[in-house]
Amino acid sequence: MTGRDAKIAVVTGAGSGIGRAVAVELLDAGWSVALAGRRPETLTETAELVPGAACLAVRTDVSRPEEVAALFSATVERFGRVDLLFNNAGTFGPGGVPVEDLPYEAWRHVVDTNLNGAFLCAQAAYRRMKEQDPQGGRIINNGSVSAHAPRPHSAPYTATKHALTGLTKSLSLDGRAYRIAAGQIDIGNAATGMTAGMRTGALQANGEVVPEPVMDVADVARTVRHMAELPLEANVQFATVLATGMPYVGRG
Repeated sequence: MTGRDAKIAVVTGAGSGIGRAVAVELLDAGWSVALAGRRPETLTETAELVPGAACLAVRTDVSRPEEVAALFSATVERFGRVDLLFNNAGTFGPGGVPVEDLPYEAWRHVVDTNLNGAFLCAQAAYRRMKEQDPQGGRIINNGSVSAHAPRPHSAPYTATKHALTGLTKSLSLDGRAYRIAAGQIDIGNAATGMTAGMRTGALQANGEVVPEPVMDVADVARTVRHMAELPLEANVQFATVLATGMPYVGRG
């Protein structure tokens, strides 16, 4: 993409994992990308993977409204508009902790990041997309197969991912009048740091610990790019991309 065909994306959680893979995929395809994350050094590493690409690194804690506002202001100041938000920043929280032992602070941290952060970024993107000329844009929320079925001891993560589905539906409905499309990608076992332990063994609903297959995170990135590059008259409302052999359909 060049000239007036260039598209502008904001990718949160862009310093690692799925966020990094999606940012690199978009940069390789000619998008201009604002990279958001808590650690400036990892954002720089992401940018360096595509030398010469049009990108902007903005240190952002998505749970803080003032930092989200600064992210979108910096993006518009640099690139002029926002065509895409990939709402990806998230955390699983403390793994393996039964709900009765889960500290409230841990619950709150996951909710603040996964749900409140997603809302704040979507709200900021929505405001820009509604007012810019040409009007409109696209928001893609990173859900999870946990938006459909939980893992054991995952109450905060699963609750926020179910809530993201409701947020996606509301954004999709409310955005129609302003050419704002909203969709969700539900991902299962992409090979990232978050899923590193899957290959050695993950706790199952029946109490067994079983190794699970993973897939190349690049396959997720290509799917996000496909969703992102549709015309605004078309929308992938929900997509599920997962390692073919993971125990998702039979989970629970």
